Amino acid sequence: MGPPQLQIFNTMSKKKEPFKPRVEGEVGMYVCGVTPYDFSHIGHARAYVAFDVLHRYLIYLGYRVKYVRNFTDIDDKLTNDSGEDPLSLSARFSQAFLEDMAELQCAPPTDEPRVYDHIDQIKDMVTKIIENGCGYVIDGDVYFSVDNFSDYGRLSGRKLDDNRAGRGGRVFVDLRKRNPADFALWKSAKPGEPWWKSPWGPGRPGWHIECSAMSSHYLGHAFDIHGGGKDLAFPHHENELAQSCAACPESHVNYWMHNGFVNKDNQKMSKSDNNFFTIHDIIAKYHPLALRFFLMRTHYRADVNYSDRKLDTASDRVFYIYQIALSNFREGSLGDKILADVKELINNFHTGFLASMSNDLYTTAVLDDLMEPLKAINSNLKKFKQPLIHTLIALEKEVKDALSTLGLLSSTPAKVLNQLKAKALERAGLTEEQ
Repeated sequence: MGPPQLQIFNTMSKKKEPFKPRVEGEVGMYVCGVTPYDFSHIGHARAYVAFDVLHRYLIYLGYRVKYVRNFTDIDDKLTNDSGEDPLSLSARFSQAFLEDMAELQCAPPTDEPRVYDHIDQIKDMVTKIIENGCGYVIDGDVYFSVDNFSDYGRLSGRKLDDNRAGRGGRVFVDLRKRNPADFALWKSAKPGEPWWKSPWGPGRPGWHIECSAMSSHYLGHAFDIHGGGKDLAFPHHENELAQSCAACPESHVNYWMHNGFVNKDNQKMSKSDNNFFTIHDIIAKYHPLALRFFLMRTHYRADVNYSDRKLDTASDRVFYIYQIALSNFREGSLGDKILADVKELINNFHTGFLASMSNDLYTTAVLDDLMEPLKAINSNLKKFKQPLIHTLIALEKEVKDALSTLGLLSSTPAKVLNQLKAKALERAGLTEEQ
């Protein structure tokens, strides 16, 4: 009997839907990446851990996944007063982001495109939008006309009357626009900013067009999953959807997925509000796997409330997992069978694991259920002077399969244990002797 049908929540329909890829056995997935103008914070970790879990589970189910995650390395936020070249700045923080992702054990995507390398594709898409009557040019700037795209608002459910120019913090109100909700496809060159030649004059891409051009370039105009934080549903993904369809009417995304925020004091953690912790800061205090565990303790669509206490608990849980599940118990006599009650426990855990993960990635339940096989390992280690090795090996395999799918399995468990212990002692201000 195979795993249950994977169900994922589709923002477009506002409900869980059975997952059916466009091509049998293959999945195309695009997740909006960071704008690398500073070190990434744990809100970014929230998004990329969530979609890494999806990526891993799809592979576990046997799919071949083409996973694309971009860098927005051309953006207003990269214009700074430090005098550093914007492209140099983005390259530096892109590398820092990749190091953070490796620490969090997020598997590398298939492709990691950068806007800088896809200007031609962006210009081609803008040209098609204009030709199809949904774009207009004003003094070297190109805008998308929301009035000329009848389906605008169908992803977010917003009406045009609800829209305010400038929402999203990346654009300013431009009184030249035909409708205040119209958004930039191409921006005319300004002093101190990178620019490229175009049919409309020297300039650079707008924010939204970048992802539309890169997703279609790597995955085609129609693909399976588009993901990102829930703050991107509007305006970014709404605008992506509009301009992609305006450029190519066959454009379609089967499932739009959005993860929740990380909150501090019940307020979204963000750089603009200066209430954030960088991934680097948290990893310096806690082990990366403790942060990953903490993030997965809450369902990916719900908001996570940050606290040191919760991270302390996550750190303790990871320590327990590594101490028990990856114990060196292979010395001793080989048993000739797996204990019946343990075999039943393994079957129940495996069934529950598949049911929870297929229920829109319910990692909270998986992490709770993981405690039962861990207790069984611990019990069998204590119960026998010469452990029943087959029983323990069967338990270990089941736990390791789950940990691997969740991205919690390290190739150096002894090192992880020592690091967790050292960081816990440091947080407590104690020496190992004390």
